[in-house]
Amino acid sequence: MKGLDAFYNLVDSFEKLPSIGKKSALRLAYHIVYENSYSGINLAHNIENAIATIKKCQLCNCMSEHEICDICLDEDRESESLCIVQSAKDIFMIEDSKQFFGKYFVLENLEYTTIKQLTKLIEQNHIQNILFALTPSLANDALILHIEDKLSSYNITFTKIAQGIPTGVSLENVDILSLSKAINGKITI
Repeated sequence: MKGLDAFYNLVDSFEKLPSIGKKSALRLAYHIVYENSYSGINLAHNIENAIATIKKCQLCNCMSEHEICDICLDEDRESESLCIVQSAKDIFMIEDSKQFFGKYFVLENLEYTTIKQLTKLIEQNHIQNILFALTPSLANDALILHIEDKLSSYNITFTKIAQGIPTGVSLENVDILSLSKAINGKITI
């Protein structure tokens, strides 16, 4: 429709977000413009505020509103345990599981400065255990081996999250690598 450039620009903006298709973008834009304009104004304010205030933690690369994130500052956490993730958003999922109580490090790349930052964190916290919580893939297995090699001079126990068949998924819908790892990692019952 002609004459609705502002509306279609809003739809296009929503559609550029991950996992939002054309229909969802249209529904969201319509809701904000027609059904609840206050939520649209509130959303715009929250987006602007988040972009202005959220930055990377100087120690672990997690999201923070301060130079050092709350997890790094939390003295009740197991400081000798470190979980390495690929993205700061992975930390939210792990925290929601309530199964890990140590600290984190977001490994976004393998540049010298990132490895140096990781090494400094390990030395400062006397890290003894590292859990790799990376998406299972051959590339990430190689990355894990690379990190283990770089940290071989430290007395650290390395582990990674288990891999296998997700609950509720039939074997016909599982890729061969996941099935192989599940069979090789079988447990006695």
